[in-house]
Amino acid sequence: MIPRKLRMGMIGGGPGSFIGAIHRIAAIMDGEIELVCGAFSSDAEKSKQTGVSLYLPPGRVYSSYPEMIRGEAALAENERMDFVSIVTPNHLHFEPAKLALESGFHVVLDKPVTFNSAEAKELKVIREKSGKLFCLTHTYTGYPMVKEARQQVLSGTFGRIRKVYVEYPQGWLSASLENSGNKQAGWRTDPLKSGVAGAIGDIGTHAFNLAEYVSGLKVKMICADINAVVKGRKLDDDGAALLKFEQGASGVLMATQVAAGEENNIKIRVYGEKGGIEWKQDDANTLLVKWQDKPTECWKAGAGYLGSFAKHNCRTPAGHPEGYLEAFANHYRNFAGCVKAKMNGDTPGEEWLDFPGIEDGVRGMLFIEKAIESGKSDMKWISLDE
Repeated sequence: MIPRKLRMGMIGGGPGSFIGAIHRIAAIMDGEIELVCGAFSSDAEKSKQTGVSLYLPPGRVYSSYPEMIRGEAALAENERMDFVSIVTPNHLHFEPAKLALESGFHVVLDKPVTFNSAEAKELKVIREKSGKLFCLTHTYTGYPMVKEARQQVLSGTFGRIRKVYVEYPQGWLSASLENSGNKQAGWRTDPLKSGVAGAIGDIGTHAFNLAEYVSGLKVKMICADINAVVKGRKLDDDGAALLKFEQGASGVLMATQVAAGEENNIKIRVYGEKGGIEWKQDDANTLLVKWQDKPTECWKAGAGYLGSFAKHNCRTPAGHPEGYLEAFANHYRNFAGCVKAKMNGDTPGEEWLDFPGIEDGVRGMLFIEKAIESGKSDMKWISLDE
């Protein structure tokens, strides 16, 4: 057995990066991981400042990610990081992940996986060649009741799946924040940093991933309507799409960042021949199970009647709320369990393997590019076949 915590390095997550702090909290929540090094900013001084604030040794705070990865690879095996967490803007995902994998490190990467689908497909090949583990942090599939929903659907409880509705409404970009010095708005609406999509890439990928995860089905065709509502905005801030899944199911996806007054209430409904489920983030501990011939059931996180996947990802007894940070932490804990099993030559638990990976990343990039293509085209139905 590995009698220690896994050692994590971080790329990005410096001053002004809210997601960096989220990753750090999630990673250490279960006591399986410790942060040992970082290249927190492309600005060497800011990286140094972040290292000081995190009480890291000066020698383990680097000025750039190449310096960090090569420096860590040169350390003794009992000292170097085991994996790297990459929390940079989209255009700085591929190269650090590529270098880390090729240098022998496992990788956790924030979504979307890369700047475009060509990079995603190349990274998939690199990961397979490296033999290293890879986790893509699509947060919402980490919730226990989302995992319960998936297991119920896959078990055939509801029969053949017919309809999938998924939505992610936000309102924070209802005004032109990118022109007011807001760092998050600045890079998320910049084609040079975000790629071809704004809202569709930022939150639409979460909705798409959630739809495929819970339904267990892949989207085969998409027909999208994409909009830039705020005047002068360079990327979309609003979109919707009709979806055609394999096995005949159909669905609707909505992702918008101009629904003034909305926060982050991502929601999914899946219906089969016999019934269906409904889950939403603002009541994340609840799963509604709906039937054709009896009353709707209200299932709760932490309850004894849940399956092993939900139970494995719950930390507290029923009635004690768990949320976004815990869902994020579930991905880190499951990833860590698989890394340790690999180090020990053991077989990981089935529940541990349930975290998003490079395949989800490739699917997400295909969704982004095909949604934008459909939105611009008069031939609306576009294939998502890889």
